[in-house]
Amino acid sequence: MRLSVLLLLLGGLVTAGVVSWRSYTDTRAAAASPSVFAGYVDVTATPRYAFEQPVNANAKSVVLSFIVADAKDGCTPSWGTFYSLDAAASQLDLDRRIARLRQSGGNVSVSFGGLTNKELSTACTDETKLKAAYASVVDRYELTSIDLDIEGAALSDKAALARLAKSVGELQKEKASAKGLAVWLTLPVAPSGLTAEGTAAVKQMLDAGVDLAGVNIMTMDYGDSRVPGQSMLQASIAAAEATHAQLSDVFKAANQDLGAQTLWRKIGLTPMIGQNDVVADVFTLADAQGLHDFAENKGVGRMSMWSLNRDAECGPNYPTISVVSDACSGVSQGGALFSAVLGADISEKGAPASAAVPTDTGTASAVVDDPATSPYPIWSPIATYSKSDRIVWQGNVYEAKWWTKNDVPNNPVANGAAAPWTLIGPVLPGDKPQPEVTVPAGTYPEWSSATVYRKGDRVMFDQKVFEAKWWVQAQSPEAALQGSSDTAWTKLSNEELAKLLATASPK
Repeated sequence: MRLSVLLLLLGGLVTAGVVSWRSYTDTRAAAASPSVFAGYVDVTATPRYAFEQPVNANAKSVVLSFIVADAKDGCTPSWGTFYSLDAAASQLDLDRRIARLRQSGGNVSVSFGGLTNKELSTACTDETKLKAAYASVVDRYELTSIDLDIEGAALSDKAALARLAKSVGELQKEKASAKGLAVWLTLPVAPSGLTAEGTAAVKQMLDAGVDLAGVNIMTMDYGDSRVPGQSMLQASIAAAEATHAQLSDVFKAANQDLGAQTLWRKIGLTPMIGQNDVVADVFTLADAQGLHDFAENKGVGRMSMWSLNRDAECGPNYPTISVVSDACSGVSQGGALFSAVLGADISEKGAPASAAVPTDTGTASAVVDDPATSPYPIWSPIATYSKSDRIVWQGNVYEAKWWTKNDVPNNPVANGAAAPWTLIGPVLPGDKPQPEVTVPAGTYPEWSSATVYRKGDRVMFDQKVFEAKWWVQAQSPEAALQGSSDTAWTKLSNEELAKLLATASPK
């Protein structure tokens, strides 16, 4: 009997020791994987969201969305089918804006997929080209983290998921020796957890050897899956708890027996702030505070939101707030920001910032602007500039807000509405001078104060081309050069002139 008691005691001590050691290693593993806050940004939505000018410290880390298959070539990546990577650089200043965010210590990730268009793997069946497509995005934007947003038809396309897993897995291994490549899988969720297709997608990724940074669940648009009386916060917490249990089983099946704390680091939460696509689903600031507190308590690895574009209260001219807007939340915010609530303290625990683009605009001697490589003319104190004119000064590109002369672009005193220049971002490696598009004299008639002009009519003034916005007579296009918002004229940009000369005949 004494021997039995002794053996039981020893067994208990061993079991306690094992449990204690597992808890210790679990805590250490969780601590080695910091929590982060990174809000989604819809790159192609209008009005354009200035992610390069963060509204607060939490908004310095962004997930730019969405890279999808080009409408004409399924193996070519595009931004929402609207812009090629090169077109996004020239028309959206995307590369330069990313560089500017990184200058301030921000982080950039890119999301592939989404609900609206075709994810690359669904449109591109050539595995070599598919992998090259993913790699072209990772390399161009120097990414160390990507997001795979798989939903809708893409989630049930097993062949496409197999191509995706193989391509991303191989790319991740290739990047391992450099800065690495973290891969997040974003999936739809109900209060009961991931769908069967969602757990199958996670399994497929793990089976293909993808080292998942985590699974990010879209805690939004619950619709009928939300039981009567269940708030958006309660539904989101239920979804997170259920996903945690599901992932425990999936990772164990893949021979990755993760501790509870480590597994929470493998989970991301992304609510749709304010009015969701489902009319009855409204995620309030109070819900945001509750979800933040839950995530902080559990040690959730990633907190996000859809989207930073929408983190503002709708104005009085937007009457039907139950219709989702790209530019406002649809709920009363009282000056508060969802990003400030959801990201509070979490961003401070994030991974180190991306390497900043080396540039110093503090002194005139810090950067010597080279006209041979500068994409725009070097600023001159004796030149005059009109609205939308671009220049380079001390390693950065600026755009004029209105007519200006002898106003130093990087004046540290002028700010906000008083500054005549807008900082776009740094001069990038590989930049070359942009050719000035000139329109031959006589292409359009010279402006005349006696002539009546109607909407769409074009004239030449001061060697530039202007287009009438409405019926006008006697009003000079000079007001447009000075940046007036009331002028009847708009000056055509270099890009518009180039396209015009290439595709249209004068009128």
